[in-house]
Amino acid sequence: MRPASHTAFISHPDCLLHEMDFYHPESPARLKAIEKELSASGLMDKLRRYQAPLATIGQLERVHTQEHIARLQAAASRAASGGFVYLDPDTAMNRHSLGAAYRAAGAAVLAADLVIGGTVENAFCSIRPPGHHAERGYPMGFCLFNNIAVAVAHALETHALQRVAVVDFDVHHGNGTEDIFQHDPRVMMVSTFQHPFYPYSGIAGRSERMVNIPLPAGSNGKVFRKAVDEFWLPALERFEPQMLFVSAGFDAHADDELASLNLVEDDYAWVTEKIKEVARAYAGKRIVSVLEGGYELAALGRSVAAHIKVLMKP
Repeated sequence: MRPASHTAFISHPDCLLHEMDFYHPESPARLKAIEKELSASGLMDKLRRYQAPLATIGQLERVHTQEHIARLQAAASRAASGGFVYLDPDTAMNRHSLGAAYRAAGAAVLAADLVIGGTVENAFCSIRPPGHHAERGYPMGFCLFNNIAVAVAHALETHALQRVAVVDFDVHHGNGTEDIFQHDPRVMMVSTFQHPFYPYSGIAGRSERMVNIPLPAGSNGKVFRKAVDEFWLPALERFEPQMLFVSAGFDAHADDELASLNLVEDDYAWVTEKIKEVARAYAGKRIVSVLEGGYELAALGRSVAAHIKVLMKP
């Protein structure tokens, strides 16, 4: 019998099979660390668990070119005999990667269906590969398909929503999400990210709907919270989104050595509370959160637990 929770947890074992190199920081251990922390904290038993389906080609083609999908399919064919096929210096595929990518995007689509259909109020997708760097025509930055964008497009086209917001607190700018939606008046994106830092974007594209707030290296939770209060929240209140999608990257954590911001678990809990306040006011409480970055395993597990604990609160 499923627990009486209004929060879904969506994942799939296929997401553990994707590897980009034996020592790559974006590894299967990330999802294991999340499950371990959620189990140890008692949160896992209270979540409604779902297996991620495979995204369809039609769902992917709403945000990616046919050439992009064909490029990944060809790389998967080359990887079928074993080893790794590199798409860029940081991003590779093994023989299981394409299946994992279909599951990752499919998880976000299922989450949107569950939330819009009223089965749950919100959902967290514990998936990999991550997605927010994948542009309409290019994989990059550990990302193959743009999972959050696939789900947003599904909400817009299948469920006829008119205003959707993406909230991105990953330490890296979500260049792929911006690339896909920068000209779509139905989508607002609010984000913070370390700058200058990979992928060295987010400044030129700022607009009333692309509310990108760069943070200098060394910024802590006080700086982050000020940016949210002064820029994100007024923009979201003006836009009045009917649903919120969260690119939940936890690599801005102080313990994560791949970047240089200094957030802690309390900051992730705080921003989740703020997201929930906007969702209660305008979006019928509807939130879909999708894992992006976060590479220090203990900090990742604790941060996701803090995020989910707030999502689960009444």
